[in-house]
Amino acid sequence: MPPRRITRKGRYMSPRTIDITIPDLSGKRAVVTGASDGIGLGIATRLAAAGAEVVMPVRNRTKGEAAMAEIQRHTPTAAVSLRELDLSALDSVATLGSTLREEGLPIHLLINNAGVMTPPDRQSTADGLELQFGTNHLGHVALVAQLLPLLKAGRARVTSQISVSADRNAINWADVNWEHSYSGQRAYSQSKIALGLFGLELDRRSKAEGWNITSNLSHPGVAPTSLLAARPELGRDKDTLGVRVIRALSARGILLGTVATAQLPALYAATSPDAVGGGFYGPNGFGHLGGPPAEQKLYSRLASADDARRIWDLSEELAHVRFQA
Repeated sequence: MPPRRITRKGRYMSPRTIDITIPDLSGKRAVVTGASDGIGLGIATRLAAAGAEVVMPVRNRTKGEAAMAEIQRHTPTAAVSLRELDLSALDSVATLGSTLREEGLPIHLLINNAGVMTPPDRQSTADGLELQFGTNHLGHVALVAQLLPLLKAGRARVTSQISVSADRNAINWADVNWEHSYSGQRAYSQSKIALGLFGLELDRRSKAEGWNITSNLSHPGVAPTSLLAARPELGRDKDTLGVRVIRALSARGILLGTVATAQLPALYAATSPDAVGGGFYGPNGFGHLGGPPAEQKLYSRLASADDARRIWDLSEELAHVRFQA
């Protein structure tokens, strides 16, 4: 029998009983970044099972093919396909945008889920940007800009996956690329704060410009995903102590979520008829670390519309894109 989880309201809930109902998505086209493993694979699997055509832009085609096969084992009739994308290279983002625009099919759901976390030493993207800021934030900004005509045509909902880390630290406005000093955790927080500010500003600008795009935010809580696991390419040859503790607590149903529950806030934000533009959705358990998804109070670091406009303008400059009405 699985351990029981206590919710904020004092009710006990097994992690295995936490789920949401996803509406019928037949006829919808969904694009999910970071769908080759972890939370992203779970999101893509659920969307495909609900009838969506799921496009999986991946950097590693071998991992992508394995993920696609896993989805089709779960749902043999799933409509799922791969495209190439390296979010840390703006040329790759532009190529994907061109490919999908040439296909000419409206996009109804875009989930900006992919990310990298806390390399111990500063690394750069192909464009010379700090890796986390360039991948987690600017890569997704560029992707939204490239896909804007298709998102408008699909009256899309764009959900950007941030993190509990967006409730800590700040944007290093004086040195957003961390060229003069570096903290992996502070740089990670910055990337997620920036993505959150962008997602909220996207919703505001869509309303003002009549783009018919709904943009909101989600966060997965804390769960034993691959973000903190050993990643030799990031300079992390073994699992961190943090991920080992997270795995132990999650396995015992103590406070934290599981990979299965961590995918639910993004799925809710992207598909629920009750999720709204400018909304913020995450686990509703103790400390918002695990539990069923629900709307949450916006983090203080995301509340400034001035900061959102500032990050929008800076992001256009650094990502070499313009959002044309």
